[in-house]
Amino acid sequence: MIHRGLPRAACGQRLVLFAAAVALALYSGTAARADFSRLGKLADDGFAISAEARLLDGARETLGSIAPRQALSPASVTKTYTAAATLERFGPQHRFTTRLKSLAEAAPADGVLNADLWFEGGGDPGFTSEKLWRLVQRLHQAGVRRINGDVVVSQWRFGPVECATTDRCEARTRVDNAYSAPLSSAGVNFGSWCVNIAPGLAPGEPARVTHCDGPPSLVSVDNQVVTRPDDSDTRISAERVTTDHGDLMRVDGQISANAWPRDEYRGASNGAEQTADTLTAMLERFAIDVSGASRVTTAKPPDAAQTLAAVEGKPLQELILRTLNYSNNYMADVLALNLVETPGAELADAGRALESYAAGLPGHGEVTLESGSGLTTDNRTTAHGVNVMLESMYHQSSLFPSFVAALQSPENGVMRFIRRGPESFQHNVMLKTGTLNEPYAVRAMAGYFRTAGGRWGVFSVLINGDRSTPYLSWSKVLEPLSADLADMIDTH
Repeated sequence: MIHRGLPRAACGQRLVLFAAAVALALYSGTAARADFSRLGKLADDGFAISAEARLLDGARETLGSIAPRQALSPASVTKTYTAAATLERFGPQHRFTTRLKSLAEAAPADGVLNADLWFEGGGDPGFTSEKLWRLVQRLHQAGVRRINGDVVVSQWRFGPVECATTDRCEARTRVDNAYSAPLSSAGVNFGSWCVNIAPGLAPGEPARVTHCDGPPSLVSVDNQVVTRPDDSDTRISAERVTTDHGDLMRVDGQISANAWPRDEYRGASNGAEQTADTLTAMLERFAIDVSGASRVTTAKPPDAAQTLAAVEGKPLQELILRTLNYSNNYMADVLALNLVETPGAELADAGRALESYAAGLPGHGEVTLESGSGLTTDNRTTAHGVNVMLESMYHQSSLFPSFVAALQSPENGVMRFIRRGPESFQHNVMLKTGTLNEPYAVRAMAGYFRTAGGRWGVFSVLINGDRSTPYLSWSKVLEPLSADLADMIDTH
């Protein structure tokens, strides 16, 4: 309503000011909610929370925080420290090299190698049977047709690495997963055996089980999988057990007659011995005779040994992408062990190398790292410390592209459970998750975001339960966290 006697221009000015005040009030109300207030309600259920989100430019404004300097378990968010430390140490294009060596001459005229053949593990976390095949192929191309000696697998850099978690200790005799695989600088296929299971020729017959990387004799198989009629449910369980005669893959269940073959991976009991068996099988397939036996050692190849064949692994930036995207514990711990310069490294040594890296980051603060994978709740850091590390990587223009590319976008990440939440969370965030359920629940997430105004930010959230807190599903964490981050993104 226009008051009598009030000039029209003055009235219009008051309306503009009123509208601006309303908009400011609405914005202020939204901005006030741009914190971790939703996520913080998990504390009501007894969960400890350390969280921090802040911008990386200008005044480096903190957008939200909950006990940011409280040290908690980061679970697999630990892998971001491993990725950052190895990128700084080796560079994105570094390749780990695996070699075959011998004291005999490189190209024997009669094709006979009158000496032991040494396999020198290069600490390549991505060394697979494909690379091993290429290595043996190059030995064959060098003219070797017979080895008058032993096949010696050297894991002098590190291995066998002592188990530091319950899962890995139990896996020495029995395991039903691949993430507890043994660690070695001479490992192959992520320390795991692989068998392929295909339907039998008719319902009622046993499934056909073959080894993914070699002859049936490579690892023993107890096949109890039965073929069922078309369109039946396929349910397969698999475990690796260690017997007096070596590793045994035990598979059970059923497979539909029209189902596609499927691979099952289970950790081996000894990584270097698995490599020795696989290498021997591949030498046989290339018709390279071996007069001696295969054995494993922690000794280095003789100084006078010549390189007969060598293969380089994938660039470090590609290894890190796989490590973070798939949260590969084997790859993360092997990468961290490579940070240790002295031979015979253990996980505690790798942890100290990571702690040394974190200590060199100004303002990082408290940190305890027992492994590079985060497979143990003994690892401790703070949300503030994680953000300091993330900011350090952001400012290193030669490393940041490789680092951030290894994180996941919620919208199309490998981990399907993160494909939820508001649109700005889905599109404007790159992250790494961490999950542990024993001995208590850990849910962690950290990474980068871009605000609506194009500004870069970092965030870290560590949530720990205890033995008395209830099971914590990711949906219970993601719903409030994604909404809180979306508000921060939208209002800046």
